[in-house]
Amino acid sequence: MSLIPHLSWFKLPLLLCVLVALGACTDEGPSTVTANAEWEPFSRKFDGIEMVRVPPGCFVMGSTYGRRDETPPHRICFEDRFWIDRYEVTNEQYGSAGPFGGDQQPRTNITWFEAAEHCASRDARLPTEAEWEYAARGPDNLVYPWGDEMNEAALIFDKNSPGSVSAVGSRPEGASWVDAHDMSGNAWEWVSSQYRPYPYRAEDGRENMTDRNARRVYRSGIHSYIDFGVSTSIRFWLHPEGRDWFIGFRCVRAG
Repeated sequence: MSLIPHLSWFKLPLLLCVLVALGACTDEGPSTVTANAEWEPFSRKFDGIEMVRVPPGCFVMGSTYGRRDETPPHRICFEDRFWIDRYEVTNEQYGSAGPFGGDQQPRTNITWFEAAEHCASRDARLPTEAEWEYAARGPDNLVYPWGDEMNEAALIFDKNSPGSVSAVGSRPEGASWVDAHDMSGNAWEWVSSQYRPYPYRAEDGRENMTDRNARRVYRSGIHSYIDFGVSTSIRFWLHPEGRDWFIGFRCVRAG
């Protein structure tokens, strides 16, 4: 409940947040969130790369409406905040062009190992599957980053951009609750996690980064040949040495 009647306290200027003294918020927003609307997107550049903050909170991972490997839906909570790239890593940021030329095109057609190494070179890492999905859908458990209804104008996918991708951030109306762009559509994205059945458990070995043979998950969605093919819960896998013209990545770091 708000301490100030008829005002949503998290919309007040952050330096005036009256809950700081009570330990309920920080100088960059509430310490935990229970709804997407409680969070005001906040960004920062690390070595020239813009990242957005993801606050602690809980969400329901997976779905009952998607593919079989998205079940069972299960609750995941984060006690610590973290940063995630606002955009997919571009050709310019990676230092070389992939199959889709142009500085601001997502860097694709790289192996999982190459993606992980690039993130490490930035003092960052690939997101876990749970971190990625939480940044995409939030405590509201949205079907798509922008809401629960499909909006073809909010993303790049095979119906409006067949056989291609676009410059990162070209559909700002499709941004997630933390203002991460292209989390549905454009390029698929490697995550750190091994492809294993749900429920997701970070401690069960699926986040073992030293296993060089385990299948690794990629997320984001681009194809429309299946129902909810661009939903926030969809997941596929590829061997870590595999390459695909449509698989790119983004990085995370501690918050």
